[in-house]
Amino acid sequence: MENAPHIPSEITLETALESALDWWQMIGVETPAVTAAKKRKLPVRAQTPAAKTSSAPQKSPPSPAANNDRIEAAKHLAGTAKDLTMLRSLISNFDAGTLSDNATQSVFARGNPESKLMIIGEAPSREDDIAGAPFMGPAGQLLGRMLAAIGLTDNDVYMTHVVNWRPPGNRKPLPEDIAFCRPFLARHIELVAPEFLLILGGLPLSALTPLTGIMKNRGEWQSLRFGDQDIPALPIYHPAFLQRRPELKKETWRDLLSLHAKLHGDTPA
Repeated sequence: MENAPHIPSEITLETALESALDWWQMIGVETPAVTAAKKRKLPVRAQTPAAKTSSAPQKSPPSPAANNDRIEAAKHLAGTAKDLTMLRSLISNFDAGTLSDNATQSVFARGNPESKLMIIGEAPSREDDIAGAPFMGPAGQLLGRMLAAIGLTDNDVYMTHVVNWRPPGNRKPLPEDIAFCRPFLARHIELVAPEFLLILGGLPLSALTPLTGIMKNRGEWQSLRFGDQDIPALPIYHPAFLQRRPELKKETWRDLLSLHAKLHGDTPA
């Protein structure tokens, strides 16, 4: 994709195997004895200077009429996007109110838009906001190990979020945030036209389907229609949730095996 952020990662058979073993051991899967590759030290990221404190008065919350206008504007703009480059530009220049006012930049996507699998997360983290790309923080690192455990690299997936800006103070996205981001997400999925969707967490589940409650719906394949395409979609726990509830990683491993089977046209055991 044009202007996609550069991701400074080097994926080799050695590093993919190491990531897979780390994930398997984390969830309790017995693995054969393998000589671990010497871990390379990652470069220390420079500290980002603290944002300057602004003395400007706080803006009043937008009125319902203003929110409705923003939703209608998003619907119109999303419909005009002819390709991913244009969609990225439209999102970057969209007035998202308090979201875009408080974010460093919009966060669009990363990965391979020609891949079979599109992954939908919730909202940008602090690291995503700085980098302008999704899944750049600790949750993204865990997601990378999860994908590596079933043989997937960054080149095998395409990732984005429901909400394209980091909410102020890392708060949970509000219903109105999701409402005006949803048209951009729907058009994003139409343009990529993936064969499969992986839905990470309850927020994307409720944004894309009539369902609520990730714990009762995870692992259950859904069929979602975007444009003229019906796309199989699998909801699973968000990696950030798994960091808080590590005992649920075994359930996620079963979901990942189901995803692996779908990607390869197999029937899960």
